[in-house]
Amino acid sequence: MFKSLSSLSTSLILRGLLAVAVGIIALAWPKVTVLALVIVFAVYAFIAAGLQAVRAFSSRTAGPVFGHLLLGLVDLAAGVIALAWPGPTALVLVLIVGIWAIAAGIVEIAAAFGKGEAAGTRALFILAGLISAAFGVVLCARPGMGAIALALLFGLFNLIAGIWMIVQGIELRRTGQTLDSAVPDKQPA
Repeated sequence: MFKSLSSLSTSLILRGLLAVAVGIIALAWPKVTVLALVIVFAVYAFIAAGLQAVRAFSSRTAGPVFGHLLLGLVDLAAGVIALAWPGPTALVLVLIVGIWAIAAGIVEIAAAFGKGEAAGTRALFILAGLISAAFGVVLCARPGMGAIALALLFGLFNLIAGIWMIVQGIELRRTGQTLDSAVPDKQPA
């Protein structure tokens, strides 16, 4: 009767095991993780280039065709550069994350002063904003170390999230079993 809970719990457990494995690999080999991120970025750029080309040739007017082809060439160049020079690409990606973290921190601090925020919420917004901005400054100041730090944080996140998914999957499985035993099977009349 509660088969969907069983399949959901199995899915959570398997995803958790995969996340734990990825987390362990990222923690054990952070430099390989950074290289993998660069390769994923390159694959993304190649896919984006292909989609821009498809979009260009599905357009009915010449203006969008040229624009989409130009964007496709930029995406293609980004992918080739990422694969040809993975080290500088990783540094640029870290700088982008650093700038994003600084901007997010500033926005969080500004959000703290929004109308109607409680003092506790305001303090948490400010604290989160300061942490985010400080993290961004550290990444921008030391992008080489920042790449390794990001890989380690990625590994730690996956390890924690994976363990959480496994625990939730086991709890969901127990709940499904409890529900199965509480609901009597219907016998045909």
